[in-house]
Amino acid sequence: MLSGVVLTTIVLWLKTKYLAALKVWGYPLVTLLMAVESTVLPVPSELIIPPAAHWAYTHEVPLKAWGIVLAGSFGSWLGATIMYWAARWAGRPLVLRYGRYVFVPPEKVEGAERWAARFGPMGIFISRLLPVVRHLIGIPAGIVRLDYRLFSLYTLLGSAVWCAVLCWVGVKAGQDEALMKGELQ
Repeated sequence: MLSGVVLTTIVLWLKTKYLAALKVWGYPLVTLLMAVESTVLPVPSELIIPPAAHWAYTHEVPLKAWGIVLAGSFGSWLGATIMYWAARWAGRPLVLRYGRYVFVPPEKVEGAERWAARFGPMGIFISRLLPVVRHLIGIPAGIVRLDYRLFSLYTLLGSAVWCAVLCWVGVKAGQDEALMKGELQ
């Protein structure tokens, strides 16, 4: 029972802080958080976009859903671009040697490389819709030197689709009063 109370307290504290920050920083905060999500740091987009979309829909923050999609897409591209160029410049040996210290073990790198080599630019688009792969795809794309323009295009398109889906989920979930009250099991 105590762990449930602690978890609820933490969630309410995070909600309060995130809502307050969104009211002040708006789209740049969404962009920053999504940029972090697209690096090796584990910040789930599912905790960034849906609450922002819900609060925008209910006018708790001065944002629009389309703006959240744009800011989230740009942030995802920015974070993925950082990973792409870091991997392209640093190379595979560095990533394999030190990646495990930033949550990127060799197995993940090798799997992502196979994905990038097999599917190319379309794999980038698809990967933007998949958990875990979404934030790592810039690494193998940089290592295999995928054309940066294609990487950027497919990253932006895939991220826009993903952010739009998350916005829709945030609005729809927010319309469900029982869910918002925590009454659903």
